[in-house]
Amino acid sequence: MTDTVELARRIRSAALRMVHHAKASHIGTGLSMADLLAVLYGKILRVNPEVPEQPERDRFILSKGHGAAVLYATLAECGFFPAQWLETYCDDGSPLAGHVVHTGVPGVEVSTGSLGHGLSMACGMALAAKRDANPARVYVLLGDGECDEGAVWEAALFAAHHALHNLVAIVDRNNIQGFGDTCEVLNLEPLDTKWSAFGWAVREIDGHDHEQVCGVLRKVPLEPDRPSVVIARTVKGKGVSFMEDTLDWHYKSPDDKQLADAIAELGGAA
Repeated sequence: MTDTVELARRIRSAALRMVHHAKASHIGTGLSMADLLAVLYGKILRVNPEVPEQPERDRFILSKGHGAAVLYATLAECGFFPAQWLETYCDDGSPLAGHVVHTGVPGVEVSTGSLGHGLSMACGMALAAKRDANPARVYVLLGDGECDEGAVWEAALFAAHHALHNLVAIVDRNNIQGFGDTCEVLNLEPLDTKWSAFGWAVREIDGHDHEQVCGVLRKVPLEPDRPSVVIARTVKGKGVSFMEDTLDWHYKSPDDKQLADAIAELGGAA
């Protein structure tokens, strides 16, 4: 059985090296969701890296596509493509662009990065699967700042209207978006009540507690004939003390010393 805690550690370490190599952004948003992806790919998703396009596979969409490094690291760790690809992150001609792309990248369902679109695409996939009697489930991970987008709530209405019980949304509730705290930019609270009012079955969990994450995702659909949403309380930059809960790491890339310090804190060798 997959040790998801160790998987999350490796994912974080790989993503840090990738962002350092590329002098890229968004490591904070990636670290906040690493535990969620480790549990999804380690214990929940019905996917086969040897047959990534199997028709009855579960689908995963990273709607906050700027967290691409952590998704790519997860896929490489799980065997969808060689780990050596990660060394080319954001290089000219690399398949691994700074926002998620699906072309030539096994395991990636759709390209994302224009915020607010992932849930709509997930709705289409879930509706098609339901009508085809395909047992696939569709999971979509959204950022909390992304929930400022009106398109998210249009999709939420659509999903409830069509009783998409095979659709699972996960909100990475790290409380920081591009220009500040979510409560200051555009207050989302009460977020759980909003989703419930839109017709979804809602659960709120600690997004870094692997037992909680696994426990709730193994219970979907949370209620019959309703889409499920899991609000995962997380910490931006989780796992690296000097990055945690800090807006700067939405944009900064670690220098050589910061990379070495971060990897050491995670328990690895730089």
